[in-house]
Amino acid sequence: MFLGVDIGTSGVKAVLLGADGALAGQATAPLDVSRQHPLWSEQAPQDWWTATQAAVLALPAELRRQVRAIGLAGQMHGATLLGADDRPLRPAILWNDGRSFAECAELEAAEPCSREITGNLAMPGFTAPKLAWVRHHEPEIFAQVRKVLLPKDYVRLCMTGDHASDLSDSAGTLWLDVGLRDWSDAMLAATGLARAQMPRLFEGSEATGTLRPEVAAAWGMDPVPVAAGAGDNAAGAVGVGVIGDGDALLSLGTSGVIFVATRDFRPNPARAVHAFCHCLPATWHQMSVHLSAASCVDWAARFLGLDGPAALFGLAEATGAAAGEELFLPYLSGERTPHNDAHVRGAFLRADNETDAGRLAVAVLEGVAFAHADGLDALREAGTRIERLSVIGGGSRSRFWGTILAAVLGVPLDYLEGGEVGPALGAARLARMAATGASAAEACTRPPVRETVMPDPALAERLAPKLARFRAAYAAIRSL
Repeated sequence: MFLGVDIGTSGVKAVLLGADGALAGQATAPLDVSRQHPLWSEQAPQDWWTATQAAVLALPAELRRQVRAIGLAGQMHGATLLGADDRPLRPAILWNDGRSFAECAELEAAEPCSREITGNLAMPGFTAPKLAWVRHHEPEIFAQVRKVLLPKDYVRLCMTGDHASDLSDSAGTLWLDVGLRDWSDAMLAATGLARAQMPRLFEGSEATGTLRPEVAAAWGMDPVPVAAGAGDNAAGAVGVGVIGDGDALLSLGTSGVIFVATRDFRPNPARAVHAFCHCLPATWHQMSVHLSAASCVDWAARFLGLDGPAALFGLAEATGAAAGEELFLPYLSGERTPHNDAHVRGAFLRADNETDAGRLAVAVLEGVAFAHADGLDALREAGTRIERLSVIGGGSRSRFWGTILAAVLGVPLDYLEGGEVGPALGAARLARMAATGASAAEACTRPPVRETVMPDPALAERLAPKLARFRAAYAAIRSL
């Protein structure tokens, strides 16, 4: 049995994977986000550990006793600042926090080769600008920083006592030389930090340590090895077999991602494409990242007074795609690809006297699809060919949304068995590789396809004018 733990934004998920690769159990524990000021998004690191323990202990005890290794996945970019005693100095600043936009420009000015080293634009979501913000605004905290860890790696510290990370997650800090797969002394110096304050780096399928005896006893398992794991998107990719050059997925979680595995490093910073290390050796990946995806569905359901996402999907399907002229800009937390704009916000446009809840619900699903079309274009500009997408995440539960996405993106969408399990499954697969020496081809097989949604040319034609207006709308509202 192999345990995968995913430290997400809204909760921690733990899954158990049998030696035959079948899912044997899963459990979740919720998390809350603190937004004390505009653009801020924070969590208390101790809450990750509390939720991790709750999720693991919710799994059947007889299965926990059979665990041979643990893998970790987690939300990327979060800045967890630790003092000399390994205790957090302040709440962690999360991936969707936008306060450090000014520090991004300062960071690129301090290191003019930043984009060449990292392959990425400096964005407020990344970790390095967050530390620059702390350096400017909380100098007494910055002076005490002895280690900076990512969210899943703080949980690792609690589990094993090790300061360690994997390359896929670390690539999102803006401190990594992504092509060389090593920390960049120049980028660290630009934020007043050094290698000694960074964790040790491992490939995702390597063990970084073993479970502390007291934790193992509390969890009812042996002191098993803990694999380096992956950032959430890379973990989701290995969970559904996206490991070969050109393999691609569409993740519809809190955020939305198009993820493409590549055999080499292919940056496109001008269009805010993320070019990171994959969690497998000698492999990289590209991502277009949209800060709000399924979170837009949750928000719209509350806004419209509906009983959750399923009710919104049902209302939208009853109304029908392209039913009205309404547009939704899904920028509830700003946007990354292709705009890199922390200040832009969501909006409904082109409402009229016939606008009702159903048409607004449809507009939300269309708006997220249009944003992903922008991201797909940016990836193709970087020389990547995408012929089909595997769909994962909570949004994969709606086939109706899939018809809109397939029509807008113009590629077939493969809905996979267990695709909603997400990054925790990939973490468990990396644990299997660490414990058994299994290859990626053996451990990271693609799950069976439950259904394929093909692009509907007629629907694509009806949505094309709305996509054009959507793209014009960003330029029109950005100054507001």
